[in-house]
Amino acid sequence: MAQVAANAAAHRARRVTGIRLRIGPLAGVEAELLQRAFLIARAGTLAETATLTIEAAPVTVACRVCGGGGAAAANRLLCPDCGAWQVTLTGGDDLILASLDLADIDSIERETI
Repeated sequence: MAQVAANAAAHRARRVTGIRLRIGPLAGVEAELLQRAFLIARAGTLAETATLTIEAAPVTVACRVCGGGGAAAANRLLCPDCGAWQVTLTGGDDLILASLDLADIDSIERETI
C-alpha cells in the first residue's frame, strides 16, 4: 500500500479506484488470500474503495545450453527449445504493481498509470 500511496501522491491523485497486480506462480503469494487481505489493508487509505485485479504472470526461463528460452511450467523448469535443465529463471517469481487507476476528488479526472 505504501507503493500505491507514493504513486498516487506523485500524480497528485486523492483517490485510487483500481489496483492491478501481476503475480507469478513462484512468487509465494496466494491470490485468494491476498484479495481477502486487501479488503482490510485498504481501509482508511486513499484506496479504500479500490478494486484489486490480479493477473497471473508466466514462468519464463533462459537456457544456458542452447541460448533459447521462453515459457516453462512452474513445476518443470526445462528449456522449451532443447529440454535442458540448465536454465535461469527469468520470470514468474515476481509480484508487480502493473497499474493504478487514479482519481482526483475535486475534478474527478481519472488517470491510469
